[in-house]
Amino acid sequence: MNKQIFMDLLEKKEFKAVRSILEVMNTVDIAALLADLEDKELIQAFRLIEKSKAADVFAQMSSSMQVYLVEMFTEKELQELLNDLYMDDTVDLLEELPANLVTRILDHVSKEKRDQINTILNYPEDSAGSIMTTEYVDLKKTTTVKEAMAHIKETGIRKETIYTCYILENRRLIGIVSAKDLMTMDDDLQMEELMETEIISVTTHTDQEETARLFAKYDLLALPVLDMQGYMVGIVTIDDALDVIVDETTEDMEIMNALNPSEKTYFETSVAVHAKNRIGWLLVLMLSATITQTIIARYEAAFAALPLLVSFIPMLTDTGGNCGSQSSTLVIRGLALDEIHFQDIFRVVFKEFRVALLVGVVLAVTNGIYIMVRYHDPMMAVLIAISLTATIIMAKIIGCILPLFAKKLHVDPAIMAAPLITTIVDAGSILIYFQVATHLLGMV
Repeated sequence: MNKQIFMDLLEKKEFKAVRSILEVMNTVDIAALLADLEDKELIQAFRLIEKSKAADVFAQMSSSMQVYLVEMFTEKELQELLNDLYMDDTVDLLEELPANLVTRILDHVSKEKRDQINTILNYPEDSAGSIMTTEYVDLKKTTTVKEAMAHIKETGIRKETIYTCYILENRRLIGIVSAKDLMTMDDDLQMEELMETEIISVTTHTDQEETARLFAKYDLLALPVLDMQGYMVGIVTIDDALDVIVDETTEDMEIMNALNPSEKTYFETSVAVHAKNRIGWLLVLMLSATITQTIIARYEAAFAALPLLVSFIPMLTDTGGNCGSQSSTLVIRGLALDEIHFQDIFRVVFKEFRVALLVGVVLAVTNGIYIMVRYHDPMMAVLIAISLTATIIMAKIIGCILPLFAKKLHVDPAIMAAPLITTIVDAGSILIYFQVATHLLGMV
């Protein structure tokens, strides 16, 4: 859809044409299209969306757009929206709204729904309970296939998903049945004859990242959530799991690049906040880099005796930093995918040590050939070969160990990624270089 055509139609108040365009568009695409509109145009366009789509479009919008629309809605419009919003989307909305708008929304929901909202809001942040929805299809073990299909037809429109149904007995989950089974089995069969009893589930306090990993591991569409007493209280759906994966990946990328995580988009974040999110880490890394400067200052005599030594510093520090970053990235990924655990530390170190030896030999030989061709200096070639190999071994061991210890200490392993490891490795590589140089060249 050409955005300019849409905006021109809206500006000319060709509302019938605008409505016809919105009728055939996907809800995600509508939300993206409306994101480019001014506030006044936004509320106009939103009111032209057909009622059956409005809540889904609203759920796809940014928090700033949602806040503005809630402020502009009439009481009737707000009531209609809340009736159609799923529980998890309602909770997400409330977490972004100012207090006065939260109060306004809670005044428009039933006491039962308000109690459910408050319960979800009280679960720990980043837990399965905080992202679950309470709208799911529940059945009894004595329900027949025919009765189950009738129940789904009657209540399914208000459920987050109907593809998996949950068999409960005294609020405890005893089995699950897929919609495929219900549509392909005889009408007289009861749920206890069809249900699977090997159930993957989480508790309300399970970390949301671990919850998302279960979706990937078992190819799930929905995951039941149990409270601490074992009663079923909700489900996490695949769309929420994907949101968690995107959010966690984004957060790790930001931390790995020395940025404080932000939940807002790039353009929603002000210049001042962008600077605030970056300057803290930059100050820490800049000040920590003075360690490298102090080490270099100690070896002024070596510079004076052999000025050529200085020209190889960038190559050594860059190679060490890159090697450390490679190892840390692979270990952080392994930790995130639950492939590596702290008890594997010696296996990981031994593997990275062997990798470092192979990499070190190849790079050392390459550099040695370069130095011999350009400088015709065998001693310098040996010096760089030893320093480079030692630096690579040191960098790869540090790169794999730090994320493992971070995980053990319940700190985000991403903190130990590129910027921090590079700073540590820079200091280590300089120290190795000049220690080797002073001893090998007799400058002690």
